[in-house]
Amino acid sequence: MSGLSRRTFLGAAGAAGLGTVLGTQLANAAPLVCRPSAGTTAYVGSYTSTPPAGHGLDVVTRAGSEPALTPVRTVAGVPDASWFDRSRDGRILYATDEGDPDGAVSALDISNVTDPKLLGSTPSKGSAPTHLSVHSSQKYVLAANYGSGSVVVLPIEDGGKLGAATDLQQHVGPERDPHAHQVVNDPTGRWVLSVDLGADSVYVYTLDVATGKLALHQQVTLPSGAGPRHLAFHPNGRFAYLAQELRPEITVLSWDAAAGKLTPIAVVPAVPAGSTGDLFPGEMAVSKDGKFAYATVRGPNTIATFTVSADGSAITLASSVDTGGNWPRHLALAPDEAWFYVSNQRSGTVTWLPRDPSTGLPGAVAGSLAVPSVNSVFFA
Repeated sequence: MSGLSRRTFLGAAGAAGLGTVLGTQLANAAPLVCRPSAGTTAYVGSYTSTPPAGHGLDVVTRAGSEPALTPVRTVAGVPDASWFDRSRDGRILYATDEGDPDGAVSALDISNVTDPKLLGSTPSKGSAPTHLSVHSSQKYVLAANYGSGSVVVLPIEDGGKLGAATDLQQHVGPERDPHAHQVVNDPTGRWVLSVDLGADSVYVYTLDVATGKLALHQQVTLPSGAGPRHLAFHPNGRFAYLAQELRPEITVLSWDAAAGKLTPIAVVPAVPAGSTGDLFPGEMAVSKDGKFAYATVRGPNTIATFTVSADGSAITLASSVDTGGNWPRHLALAPDEAWFYVSNQRSGTVTWLPRDPSTGLPGAVAGSLAVPSVNSVFFA
């Protein structure tokens, strides 16, 4: 990738030999056809153009409530898959194809969740699309082009395929090149928020569902060099927690859905006092009950657990637990929230750790699956 690549600007990726060996087994796994119960199938994204080459899109399954992931198949034709979302009816999966300079978004039929069928790919009108979400109207997919710093709107056509872009919003960084890293709906579905690492900003848009056009409503500018990456909302919809990639911090923001106004109210360390070396927060997640928030931190390779106040307005760092791998780019909670699944890019492993439902804390690593250049896990 050219310029400031989100995969390489923090250092060249490495991988353990074990990840390469077992990853080859995953790519060659014998196809299975099954219709498991909800929460037992997941999709794993990995980079096909970053050495050691990943597979793009892998299907894995769990046996009931058991945490171990078992490879099912690699889906051809989805290169550099780095983020997933699905239609509300659960029938169509969308995946970013993080190509540079020409990114795309793929649509797949997952009527059979363990055997996705590629419907086609559509240009994202930018480079390195790193994140996407299905709009609340179910009429559009929104994608964040990291490399070119823009947000694209792609219409959903009959059958789930994507049409040509209806809009492209270009961000501008006052000090650094823009790098759009996330685009999501707010909990009401009325607003679209995009987080831009290079512009040190969160953009709040409206989307005209009739025309597929975005209109800027608010730009929240954060301190220079903060590098905002991903945010997650509290279940009450009144607060959000924003992981800063270039500082080991989480910004707490209040959210006024009626006015479409996002306001920073506090900054909380994501690492213990005195931490040194590489300290780069990655993914942000919140438990369904709103009592706990989580962030991965690359460098120390930890899951940071935060306790959340009753109203959601404050968080406190409670613990930092080793992920059992190197460079945890992403964290996913299993649907029952009994397990964490961490994508450790540089070690090429997905590790799983138990979660104590009362304390919210992760336990020790209980197992792992090797996937070269892995970046994310998404449960069907």
